[in-house]
Amino acid sequence: MKRKLTAVLLGLSLVASLTACGGAKEESAGSQAAAPAAPAADSSAAETEESADTLMGADSATVRFKVGTTTAPEGHYVKGLIEMQSLLEEYSEGEMTLDIYPNSQLGNERDMMENVGMGVQEMCLVSTGPIPNFVADFAALDLPYLFETAEDAYAVLDGEIGQNLLGQLGTQGIVGLGFWENGFRDVTNNTKEVVTPEDLSGMKIRTMENNVHIATYEALGATATPMAWGEIFTALQQGTVDGQENPIAIIESAKVYEVQKYCSMIDLFYSPCVLMISQSIYDGLSDTQKDALTKAANEAKTYQREYSQNYNADAIKTMEEAGVTVTEVDKEVWKSAINYDDIISKSGLKVDQALLDELLK
Repeated sequence: MKRKLTAVLLGLSLVASLTACGGAKEESAGSQAAAPAAPAADSSAAETEESADTLMGADSATVRFKVGTTTAPEGHYVKGLIEMQSLLEEYSEGEMTLDIYPNSQLGNERDMMENVGMGVQEMCLVSTGPIPNFVADFAALDLPYLFETAEDAYAVLDGEIGQNLLGQLGTQGIVGLGFWENGFRDVTNNTKEVVTPEDLSGMKIRTMENNVHIATYEALGATATPMAWGEIFTALQQGTVDGQENPIAIIESAKVYEVQKYCSMIDLFYSPCVLMISQSIYDGLSDTQKDALTKAANEAKTYQREYSQNYNADAIKTMEEAGVTVTEVDKEVWKSAINYDDIISKSGLKVDQALLDELLK
């Protein structure tokens, strides 16, 4: 279905309900907020075509947040957002909801983050991959083998270090609502079983557009090939790259295993994702609305993390049943091939030294 929206002009006075523009490519959606006007993307009316994947919230809600993600509707990102959608409607007594746009409908992660910062899209849930382009200190989270377990990661990300990082998003016009789960990143390919770092030698591996990830894979002997998520499946089918790296939940839900028959559980990086809302939208909410939003986001984060852990076990079984060779590796061998100083130097990593020292403890 289509919704027509009228883009708002800067400088409007407070009103009871207000249309906020959204979309990665000058698209707009019917998101209303009892708030001052957010910056408009365009002064003309615009239309957004909703795909079959779009998950609209309750029709009765008067405050709507358009939230985008690049992942599939069956994936752990979207399952968490669906839970938050339900919780937000409950805690706001039906006043507030999320309209969820999976599968890169609103653009890639960097596009969405930029649009949220400008106030032309209300919310997004994105991996930390593009964030260092905007807030340099986030790159510290991309270092390989930084966390032993997901629980270790939660303790850091929910603690002082993580909250300080989220606070830095304010420089980009963004409020960080929390670190959700992406997961430990494993590598797939369609050539051979990868057991040791030497097995990666000469292989073209798709990575995120992330300097630390690129430097790490190159240090392990692979040819790192950064590309956007939306381009991966075709590149794998056509042999443009030999393999790719992602959390198991992404590999399975996007059906990457249909074109990749080997998966190695190297757990090279722990990759969180961040739920973001535009500062201009957030500031326009009442205290009661903010409380409902924060409560729903926190509870959905816990749900999504638990869902992700359970999903991984089922996903591995699904992949094995589809004929994928899933290989457990000796992570100590992989860790011994990592030299932080070299990766930091080659990636051009520029983060606060005190933060880096604290993380590397």
